[in-house]
Amino acid sequence: MTDNYAMILQQDLAHTCVAEDPNFRHAVPVQARAHFQEGLEHFQAADPAAAVAAFSRSILHAPEFGEAHIFLGLAHALTYNIYPAFDHLEKAAELQPDSFAAHFTLAQLNFKLRIPQKGYDAARHALRCATTLEQRALLTQLLKEERARERNGIARPSFNKRFSRPALIMAGSGLAAAIVALIVHVH
Repeated sequence: MTDNYAMILQQDLAHTCVAEDPNFRHAVPVQARAHFQEGLEHFQAADPAAAVAAFSRSILHAPEFGEAHIFLGLAHALTYNIYPAFDHLEKAAELQPDSFAAHFTLAQLNFKLRIPQKGYDAARHALRCATTLEQRALLTQLLKEERARERNGIARPSFNKRFSRPALIMAGSGLAAAIVALIVHVH
């Protein structure tokens, strides 16, 4: 269900970038717009590898083009290149801190890859950026699905807690004892 909502969001974003936004035409060089349009055509034709190439060329001409970073991140995710997908989605969120699409897509990718803490952080940013009822509905649906997945899934460890002082002292003592034993053994 979220994938359908996400597709609607992506189509709306593409339509806004290309058809209606007058700032889009002035702020983005002609070559970048042409490659972006080509990437959208490949993306909508379900050819993410060709879309990656076209969106990459678009970003070469306009490195600050946030929408191209969003779609390049999506195309990378569809071709299973997860680290570049994260890089471009995070770059889009950095370039456009008020972009619902950037934060929502980043949250969705984090949840799909079972990184809930970062997913919830991105979802909080997306909520702050949501301006329409449809965007809030998209985010609500995504969060419902993630909570259901957490309830029904296997509990996964999270490594975001710091070590306690006694644990660090014990580990340091063990390391010191190992070094002393090594030095005594060598002599």
